[in-house]
Amino acid sequence: MPDPVEKLLETVCNDSRSFCVGEILVRKTSTGGFVLLHRDDKTADQLKIFRSAEDAIEIAKHDDAGNYRPLKTAPNLHHGWRLELGTLEDLRRVLDYFYPGRLAVFAAWRSGKLQTTTLRETLGRQSGMYRVAAKISDSQINGLVADFCRSNGGCLRTILWKRDADGAISSTKLPKEKFDPARDQATAANPPGSATPATAAIPATVPLLCQEACNLLIAECRKVVKGE
Repeated sequence: MPDPVEKLLETVCNDSRSFCVGEILVRKTSTGGFVLLHRDDKTADQLKIFRSAEDAIEIAKHDDAGNYRPLKTAPNLHHGWRLELGTLEDLRRVLDYFYPGRLAVFAAWRSGKLQTTTLRETLGRQSGMYRVAAKISDSQINGLVADFCRSNGGCLRTILWKRDADGAISSTKLPKEKFDPARDQATAANPPGSATPATAAIPATVPLLCQEACNLLIAECRKVVKGE
């Protein structure tokens, strides 16, 4: 039985010779291989060349200042590299290194099988030192999610989960585009004057979807409660 993720990736590659995933631009070569680079570097010269899928692990590890990136979907991917790959299998592995699990989530969403989990449910199943995070108020959630999950400086995922079982939006302080898989969150992450302004023409985009609050957001919820 065909792998749904690889099948989806093959479809994306056949539909367009170039596309974006988060901050990465993927180009299909005339020989059937792939070239990946930071989308801000599409016209840059003297990029450092890599040819192994495993090189993506190190590229994704630190930002331009050398700081560790605990959240791989944060808009702070390192610049200055060019990754050349030979096969679709290599491309899938690399994109999973850059954005762990996001291709599988996208495939599930495209097939209509993706299930989301509300923030309150995620908080309610925490144990140990994180159990106290469930005491966070709705108003605190509203502000925290707006700050932590914003595309500009926070996270490039498109939020699909709700705050609670009543279907309340995760934060009223975020723009509606943050919840729309059709919108490219990386353009929202770029400040005015950046190499990829929101008004620039961009290739097709594979969205980074967020079906459930991540562990880092849960940790931030705990900090808010403990701070009170």
